[in-house]
Amino acid sequence: MRHSIHRFSDRSGYPLQWQTMKLCVLALLFVAHTSCQANGKRTQQEPADSTLNAQHSSLNSQPSTLNLIIAGDLMQHGPQIKAAFERGQNQARLNTTDYKTGNGTYNYDECFASVKDEIERADVAIANFEVTLGGKPYTGYPQFRAPDEYLQACIDAGFDILLTANNHCVDSRRKGLERTIAMMDSLGVPHLGTYINSNVREDTYPFLLEKNGIRVVLLNFTYGTNGLPVEEPNVVNLIDTVQIRADLEKAKAMQPDVIIALPHWGIEYQQLPSPQQRELAHWLISNGVDHVIGGHPHVAQPLELSPDSLHLVAWSMGNVISNQSKPNTYGGYMVKMELTKKQSAQQGGHADTKLTDCSYMLYWVSRPSDSNNRHNYRILPIDVPDSVLTGMEQKNRHAIRASMRRLMERHGQGVKEYLW
Repeated sequence: MRHSIHRFSDRSGYPLQWQTMKLCVLALLFVAHTSCQANGKRTQQEPADSTLNAQHSSLNSQPSTLNLIIAGDLMQHGPQIKAAFERGQNQARLNTTDYKTGNGTYNYDECFASVKDEIERADVAIANFEVTLGGKPYTGYPQFRAPDEYLQACIDAGFDILLTANNHCVDSRRKGLERTIAMMDSLGVPHLGTYINSNVREDTYPFLLEKNGIRVVLLNFTYGTNGLPVEEPNVVNLIDTVQIRADLEKAKAMQPDVIIALPHWGIEYQQLPSPQQRELAHWLISNGVDHVIGGHPHVAQPLELSPDSLHLVAWSMGNVISNQSKPNTYGGYMVKMELTKKQSAQQGGHADTKLTDCSYMLYWVSRPSDSNNRHNYRILPIDVPDSVLTGMEQKNRHAIRASMRRLMERHGQGVKEYLW
């Protein structure tokens, strides 16, 4: 499902502390009674139609809503590429390395089939595209080069905006970074985080999403690129508070209703946020960011909603799909956010946009070996019935479900689980 999404070259800022600094501006309107100017003010000779004014005020006061889904890391390891190649040839367990050279097709239909409907229910869905489309030969870890079909599969699953600032964005060097951007542009999927040059970044970042009358600025940046250099003239958004502060000022000038930061941060495989994550989140919110939704650790970390419900921080959503098998890496959650904008009943009054609902959807990933090679890698709802799972799938699901729910119960604050 494609949506109307616009990019602008301006940017905005970040007010952040758990105790939010929100300014309420009271606009006083004065009506001139003695003269008619070109500024459109009414005079006594132009009486207002009270019925029309009442209807206009009523329309202005109707709230508008924007429903977002934000997901974690879209990975593509070697065994995933091989499984997609096998399904593309309508075979399983091919004893071949042809999947690396791309002499065939790659089928990912089954990977997202069980979550597609839920993703598409959102007005806009966002995820971190943590591979490059560097062309053949295709490779998994440690330097990801995925088939082009993987990008199409992510779009078909319902993801509308893709994040590209992550530690693997230059895995296939300048060619891969630029080709990934070119492929996304050719398929019409908006993206943010990496750029072919500074001029493009200047024109398109911060990213402004405008939907249902609500303006949301998105920011995306990464802690690093695994030590690989970013070749000129390419640009990768890094966690640099000097640059982020400048980006925030531009973002604020765009007059957004909400600013959301999407950092690639944290320590891999740790289920609790690091002190550095907490420090950066505090800095972002105190500088104008409303919500912080993070990724990278490859495991779920808890969510925290401020007591006044003004700021949501999701420390790490975990992997969306991968071949990782370390504890807690084969599951995660998607963040659901409902933003509501309500105009003051007074004509020209202040519009207030709030986070009126938020929750998280738990899921887990079944690998082909778990299903005795009857299925490809599959993202499944956390409470999918045992009756459709093999014994190994039931065992793995039970372990990841118990771990993530225990984590949320002990360390989550103010955010409920969405059962699906």
